[in-house]
Amino acid sequence: MVFSRASDRLYSFFLGERLRARTLRSLVFAVASFGGANFLRLASNLILTRLLFPEAFGLMAMVQVVMVGLEMISDTGVQTSIVQNRRGDEASFLNTAWSIQIARGVLLWLIVLLISNPVAQFYGQPMLAQLLPIAGMVAILKGFESTKLATANRKLVMGRMTMLELGSQMFGILIMIILAIWTQSVWALVLGGLLGATLKMILSHSYLPGPNNHLQWDKTAFHEIFHFGKYIFVASLAGFLINHGDRAILGKFVSLTELAVYNIGFFLATVPMMMSYQLGGKILLPLYSAILQGSDLANQRKAMLARAGLTSAMLAFALLLGLAGDWLIRHLYLPEYHLAGPIMVLLSLAYMPVIAIAAYGALLLATGDSLSFTLMAIVSAAVKSLFLFVGISNFGVIGAIAAPPLATLIVYPLTALLVHRHGCWNPRLDLAFFVFMLAASALTLWINDTAIAQVLAGVPD
Repeated sequence: MVFSRASDRLYSFFLGERLRARTLRSLVFAVASFGGANFLRLASNLILTRLLFPEAFGLMAMVQVVMVGLEMISDTGVQTSIVQNRRGDEASFLNTAWSIQIARGVLLWLIVLLISNPVAQFYGQPMLAQLLPIAGMVAILKGFESTKLATANRKLVMGRMTMLELGSQMFGILIMIILAIWTQSVWALVLGGLLGATLKMILSHSYLPGPNNHLQWDKTAFHEIFHFGKYIFVASLAGFLINHGDRAILGKFVSLTELAVYNIGFFLATVPMMMSYQLGGKILLPLYSAILQGSDLANQRKAMLARAGLTSAMLAFALLLGLAGDWLIRHLYLPEYHLAGPIMVLLSLAYMPVIAIAAYGALLLATGDSLSFTLMAIVSAAVKSLFLFVGISNFGVIGAIAAPPLATLIVYPLTALLVHRHGCWNPRLDLAFFVFMLAASALTLWINDTAIAQVLAGVPD
């Protein structure tokens, strides 16, 4: 009996050590992937803003909003199911998931074809009717991506996946720059993105290790994916409104130049938030899934420590961007984009509350409670959309900036209730984050005391 207990402890120790080592390696690769991707995006942005007119970036921002919206609205949770499901390594499960993924990609493109003209008319931008059908082909390419990507995520094996993602992104950016020099047109951005997605799809099959996919239909696997993904489907629609609703609404009320300037500020200011989501999906979700299989207090403490470390780092990163935002924009971009500086300052503060609770979503998914995750997302989306519409229609860009923190604070009691049911709510840590956010906001606004006035003044004609 004593020998049995000692063996169990020894097994748990080595299992914990292996999981910790894999997590740390994957964290390094995930940070490198995210940091490298955003560095490449920033570098390409700096080059392309010197080659193309601001309206091109406004048009591309609208194309991206439509495409991301359709992709998130139709999200069936396939990738998350592979990571979370116990059958995530079985060939029949993976092939069924791939078949669903392909069908979804084709359906998405057909929807893009149908809505291109109505979207162009709604925004008063005829060029969108030509751009969207071509940009929409990315959905088909993503549908054919190998499930090896999700398997690598499930097993926290991130090295090759990082190289694949950065390599395909670099290729797409190179094509964009070449075409921008040659055509001086927004088509450079669309075609570069399309060719980068093509390379990623090819490499997902040929570069990553693991069994190849083929079309297969396993009814049991389909029902498991559908049962888990039916809530993710709704949550993704809510996620689109939460993370992209500002630009979808702004596109109706502001000029393409103003939208382009706002988009630059948004891209830089929300790097910590997007990093929280990416690390939450690639690191915290599989980590939580592993350590929350036991319900003892020690496992819950490990989950809380993981959340505390990631969130603290991202809040500190957001503070740094808020303090340096205006200086950074003025030294990197041409004068016509300088208003993105104060926008970046304010957005860095606005998304701090979002960062503070971002990891709670991964915790809910790790427990398999996609219903609670969906409920939290729906309420957040409804509240934020209301604030966005009222704020933007009355105050323009300032209204878009004020919506995220207000919505997050109002929805927080529901978030706390849902995670408390799984023993994962940590009010002391949340209070510490809140105090830090107040102090960070006061310091940032004291240093950048003219940011609000500059944003209210807007982009000069």
